[in-house]
Amino acid sequence: MNGQALATTQRVIFAIIAALGVGALLILLSGSNPIAAYRALFAESFFDYWGIANTLVKTSPMLLAGLAVILPYKAGLFNIGAEGQIYLGGLFGAVIALALPGMPGWLGIPVILGASMLGGALWAAIPGYLRAYRGINEVIVTLLMNFIAIHIVSYAVSGPLLAEGAPYPYSEEVAEQFHLPILMPQTDVHLGVVVGIVAALLITLWLRFTPSGFQLELVGRNRAAARYAGVKTRKKMMTAMMLGGALAGLAGGIEVLGLKYRLFHLFSAGYGYDGIIVAFIAALNPVLAPLSAFFLAGLSAGAGTMQRAVGVEGSVVEAIQGIVVLFAAASLMATTRGTGLLHRLNSLRQTALQEEQE
Repeated sequence: MNGQALATTQRVIFAIIAALGVGALLILLSGSNPIAAYRALFAESFFDYWGIANTLVKTSPMLLAGLAVILPYKAGLFNIGAEGQIYLGGLFGAVIALALPGMPGWLGIPVILGASMLGGALWAAIPGYLRAYRGINEVIVTLLMNFIAIHIVSYAVSGPLLAEGAPYPYSEEVAEQFHLPILMPQTDVHLGVVVGIVAALLITLWLRFTPSGFQLELVGRNRAAARYAGVKTRKKMMTAMMLGGALAGLAGGIEVLGLKYRLFHLFSAGYGYDGIIVAFIAALNPVLAPLSAFFLAGLSAGAGTMQRAVGVEGSVVEAIQGIVVLFAAASLMATTRGTGLLHRLNSLRQTALQEEQE
């Protein structure tokens, strides 16, 4: 990790500590003991077998969703559509799993997860194309497309994929050979968390040590310079957005095969939006994303524990999560010798008009 990345990481860590301090004040104002509340939260989420299992189950989709935000950002794009891409990934994966129930698991699992990645990538290609070739703001498009994806899946599980006699909109269960292996006995912790960690490492290595990864980051740092160097910036932007969508789609497929075993109406618990939080806590660094996702998943998993142990409302935990994001974002906006997120945003703004005029 270079000096700039280390400094950024340190700022984010200090921001998290400060946010937890503000959260302690909120807990105190709510009439509870913040020390007892945090002790209950961290003991349950990070030091108890069943609590760790619950944390890891949430870590998998949060991590992949966070990577789905980080990777497009490296090309100067803000992917707010991971939630919709998760839904389309789950839909594509479920359709293939239900259509090919006799396929052996060793072949079926990669095929199904590949279909999930394809679904997420195709859904992300729409805002990617509109941004790269038409100059339409990807933040607005990806955000609005989330709701479209949710309704598409709701229609599918309420009609064509509805299980016979189902009291709630969900599909038939996928074949047992397609279920992901369980990593911790008597829990729901599945192979998905390993897939997320491997994905984070591969993305880090790709960005750091390959020409194509360097070119993608160059597009994000200075689009005009990338064009001058002969990089096909529009193609790189499309690639980054589609890869981000594929990662989010993979999260959807893993939720179907690893936890739900069927496609449900509203099967994602807002993991696509949690991915934005993961990305900011990780300082938009893929190698830190697993730790960031694990931390955020622990906060989420421990919300009920805090409420049971000391009477802290779940909404207070949600507020703490929001404060963590605000503080982490503020730390990233700090500039050091013209670098940082603010400089990046200014650079993107300066090159946007020139690109749209081409």
